[in-house]
Amino acid sequence: MYKDEILEEIHKYREEYAKSFNYDLNAIFSDLRKKQIAHGHKVVKLPIKRQSKKSLHQNIGSEKSLS
Repeated sequence: MYKDEILEEIHKYREEYAKSFNYDLNAIFSDLRKKQIAHGHKVVKLPIKRQSKKSLHQNIGSEKSLS
């Protein structure tokens, strides 16, 4: 099987980071939020794009014709 050294390094770092917070997702999220605030860049929040029921039905119809 092919071994991707970069991917292995990312997985290792992610594991070490999670372990340092005892795998507590709330603590990890809090730490990432603090880092984001300290970084100082603005975070853009995009609005959720909602589809109307009519366009949803059109999409479902077009998917059926593709299969």
